[in-house]
Amino acid sequence: MTVPDLLKCKRDRRKIVVVTAYDALFARIVEQAGIDVILVGDSLGVVVQGKPNTLSVTMEQMLYHTGLVAGAVQRSLVVGDMPFMSYQASQEEAVRNAGRFLQAGAHAVKLEGGAAVADRVAAMARMGIPVIGHLGMTPQSVQQYGGYKVQGKGKDRAQPLIDDALALEAAGAVGIVLEAIPAGLAKTVSEALTIPTIGIGAGPHCDGQVLVLYDLLGLFDEFVPKFVKPYGHLKADALQALRRYKDEVEQGTFPSDSESYH
Repeated sequence: MTVPDLLKCKRDRRKIVVVTAYDALFARIVEQAGIDVILVGDSLGVVVQGKPNTLSVTMEQMLYHTGLVAGAVQRSLVVGDMPFMSYQASQEEAVRNAGRFLQAGAHAVKLEGGAAVADRVAAMARMGIPVIGHLGMTPQSVQQYGGYKVQGKGKDRAQPLIDDALALEAAGAVGIVLEAIPAGLAKTVSEALTIPTIGIGAGPHCDGQVLVLYDLLGLFDEFVPKFVKPYGHLKADALQALRRYKDEVEQGTFPSDSESYH
């Protein structure tokens, strides 16, 4: 999958499948499953680092994980998620940090915000850096929202989001993530754009969907948003395996003769 392929999916009305990954092992599994796009998300702050939000994730951490994922895959498009304060301070800093993601192996970057960051998106696009926007419930603004809450409800809040989407497209974005917004609004935005929309908690009308890998696999259950559908129960499987191992070690049945050298 390449950036032109991503845009072609929109024209051909082929749904785009996106999943997060943060390390080489899972990246290989995700690619083997035929997933189009791997997002190295700053969500790692929550699901990998155990933090309450993504705000403390650093550029160095994101570049490290992006390098792990990019080095493990050959076909999937890798998108590096720009962490909090890596693009907000200035246009120059935003372009420099976006370029570091490409140097780490990413094919594109993602950042949060609409018209307020359109100049950053345009500057990156001029330098040949593909950018994916992110609108709706943007996790880096969690303190402003007072929590993780659905955005864009009501006409007075829907229109600014539509305007932001159009501003990002005009600036040169190659796609937009729409998170936690009403399905009808996501449909309106998707139909208004020529670039693909990727939904997460935005209903079925987006051009693609993304889920956090650990949510999808049933590994992370500290809180489960409404939009998450677990397709596996790996936490339960892991607990079962670990408890069996513990029991066998304590009972002296592991290692057995077949696991021993002679």
